[in-house]
Amino acid sequence: MMRRLFARLFWAASGWTLRSQPPEGGAGILIGAPHTSNWDFLFMLAITWSHGVQARFLGKSSLFRGPLGPLARGLGGIPVDRRNPFGLVDDLVARVRAGEHFFLVITPEGTRSKRPYWKSGFYRIARDADLPVTLGFVDRSTRTAGLGVTLRLTGDVHADMDRIRAFYADKVGINPEGWTPPLLQGEVSAPGPVA
Repeated sequence: MMRRLFARLFWAASGWTLRSQPPEGGAGILIGAPHTSNWDFLFMLAITWSHGVQARFLGKSSLFRGPLGPLARGLGGIPVDRRNPFGLVDDLVARVRAGEHFFLVITPEGTRSKRPYWKSGFYRIARDADLPVTLGFVDRSTRTAGLGVTLRLTGDVHADMDRIRAFYADKVGINPEGWTPPLLQGEVSAPGPVA
């Protein structure tokens, strides 16, 4: 109840509008994009708390040290060592297969700065764990945020990413210059599955 109250206060104070439906099912991947500002984290908390969703998020390991550590874990954080991220996807898939039920918020851009590609981890986790992907958004142009369509990824990377690109085509991040369009490196180098 407290989280929903905080979410209501956030929407009232921010001047933004929640445009969203609860995600389908009891677990899945929630994409957070465009990810161009530290404010995006507060928006995703408010979105998930508004829907009463049990969400987890990936955060750089430095967030989990010192006095912020207990808070980051309490909010659902999973620490990631960016210098040694190997095994992260396998670990998350193992958690789901072991029976953990949660929505994992992922920002495929991986950073608030413009990059050439999205990271493919969300795609690999969704496919390997057979999880749906719900497209979350923050759109400065309409001052709205929320959860959009839920997709089942087919394994046809280009077709799946075309659907994702179509959804985000009219979304504008808080800092538009930092937006990385939805493109996976594997789409450029060769057709077929993304490794």
